Amino acid sequence: MSIIEVSHLTKDYGHGRGVFDVSINVNKGECVGFLGPNGAGKTTTIRHLMGFSKPQKGTTAILGKDSWVHAARLQNTVGYLPGEIALPAGITGTGFLKMMKQMRRIQDDSYCQMLLDKFELDPNIGTKQMSLGVKRKLAVVTAFMHDPDILILDEPTSGLDPIMQQIFIDYIVSEKKRGKTIFLSSHIFHEVDATCDRIAIIKDGKIVSHFIADELKERSDKVYRVTFKDEESYRKFTELPYQFASKNPGKLRARVHVHDEKVNQLISDIVKLNIEDFHEFPFTLEDYFMQFYREDRIFEGVK
Repeated sequence: MSIIEVSHLTKDYGHGRGVFDVSINVNKGECVGFLGPNGAGKTTTIRHLMGFSKPQKGTTAILGKDSWVHAARLQNTVGYLPGEIALPAGITGTGFLKMMKQMRRIQDDSYCQMLLDKFELDPNIGTKQMSLGVKRKLAVVTAFMHDPDILILDEPTSGLDPIMQQIFIDYIVSEKKRGKTIFLSSHIFHEVDATCDRIAIIKDGKIVSHFIADELKERSDKVYRVTFKDEESYRKFTELPYQFASKNPGKLRARVHVHDEKVNQLISDIVKLNIEDFHEFPFTLEDYFMQFYREDRIFEGVK
């Protein structure tokens, strides 16, 4: 059963901005990743899913209920972590948590305290004095304090340091084992790769790929990095009909995707050239993603 469902969602803001005929679902106990850079349409999709905006076309639903029609009820049910954190001024983190507990009618404080300990958060400071990382941790605790069965997370580790990012990833993996249903948007490959069962890649408001995470890991593709000693060798190689993951003329280096059965042809081609270094890499989520985005700007997580 689909707990979360986006069906043919379209919201056109003009000038190519928005989302266009987006469809994606999350089944019970599953974690689905929504991967793309800022501006690709991830947040727009999630805002519609949370009932903050009405679709121009298509529908969004949680637990079979229309997100727009039943927004208030669903928002109380879901653990939602927004990409941008806006906290009220003139209040401490402790005061904010107390207010949220009252709104959600939380009687047992033990789960909230566990989260405070896990994410090493001392909430006894004013929200105005909080760093971005502390605000993010407060938002994490607030989103999960009522131990919801459904988690909708928009760029959840943005602003967290690497150690806290890993703590968050471990927490999501443990929540998935508890049977939680999770929809996670991100532009960080490691985060998506470590947590998700299925992954959808979004580009310019459209889903360009949707696949099972384990199937990608089992592919027989390899990525090879070849570095050359001179510009002529580099030029001759990059003019060959290979699928290039990247080209770096400054370092006379290129990466190519090669299927196992064509490795001998690659070796045959490069031995004719003046090679400095040859290195094999396993095929990764980043490599697959860059097939769709290699022409575009580089963003965090892309090497």
